[in-house]
Amino acid sequence: MPQIPEKIQELTVGQLAARSGAAVSALHFYESKGLIHSRRTSGNQRRYSRDALRRVAFVRAAQRVGIPLATIREALAELPEGRTPTEEDWARLSRSWRSELDERIKQLNRLRDHLTDCIGCGCLSLETCVLSNPDDAFGERRAGSRLLVERRASATGGGRRPSHAQEPEVPCCGD
Repeated sequence: MPQIPEKIQELTVGQLAARSGAAVSALHFYESKGLIHSRRTSGNQRRYSRDALRRVAFVRAAQRVGIPLATIREALAELPEGRTPTEEDWARLSRSWRSELDERIKQLNRLRDHLTDCIGCGCLSLETCVLSNPDDAFGERRAGSRLLVERRASATGGGRRPSHAQEPEVPCCGD
């Protein structure tokens, strides 16, 4: 990893990319989202203060655990101007993010557990499929993917289906 002499207080985008391991395009993106800041030289080149290294490390660590960029930006905005996140900041924020991550893990576990139930039959029934239609209100009335057929029938006036929708109803997922 390239070393930057202590006397250098500002980094070019290339130096910041080399030291942080983030691509230049990622750094530009982070800057556009307000996660890091630069100043422009008279030649319109970006210059980052040394604290941008810690901010980029903070952003990348938070992203790795699934924290959205908007949440990361809010966390960084709470810090006093010019101060980089510390170990104490990370500990405090990670405690507050833990419940959000725990909820996401529960949701992913539920999805994983229902994956074979749904895809196993191949029909993606609206009655029983929690993946294709979670919290389905129509599933209590009818089973299967029939909502589109109902809409077509009502659009043509009355309960009659259009001729191209005259397919026989095939039992689905235990109908």
